Amino acid sequence: MSNIKNKPNITDDYVVNVRRAAIEHRGKWAAAFYEEAKAEGIDLEPIMRRAIRKVGLKAGEKEKKDFEGKDLNAETYAKYFTGKALSDTFEKKLVSADENEAVVTLNYCALLKAWQDMGMSDEECAMMCSIAMEGDRGIAEGVGLDFELEGTLAEGCECCTLRYRTKK
Repeated sequence: MSNIKNKPNITDDYVVNVRRAAIEHRGKWAAAFYEEAKAEGIDLEPIMRRAIRKVGLKAGEKEKKDFEGKDLNAETYAKYFTGKALSDTFEKKLVSADENEAVVTLNYCALLKAWQDMGMSDEECAMMCSIAMEGDRGIAEGVGLDFELEGTLAEGCECCTLRYRTKK
């Protein structure tokens, strides 16, 4: 049994629960691909990282277009990011922000729940999380911000902490 905490605060919202279920299902797909490849002696991790990063980069480039003619910095992006549709799903919180740096926490992860439900070890969950976060790294790159992941639920932290910095 996992020692990782991942207890949602939002539990009785129909839309949030539907989104979480969809994300969990896709998280199970990713883990199943990884496990099947591993069973065949294939190291899928670097391939998954590159592919997810590419998807994130394209998403970030698309999001950057939302800022055309507007000031895009750490604060404006963090407010945009925490105001999006999946904010409740991941229980995102804008902790601090100014034009140079912004900190956002994610307090629940449906992907982590999926991996735990599949019986993955804490170490495997942390690795799958790191792979999944390639999407966030790519998004930050695509919008033109520096990104640092300072800890995750899958590593046993109280929350996932994302730090965005405006490039100088």
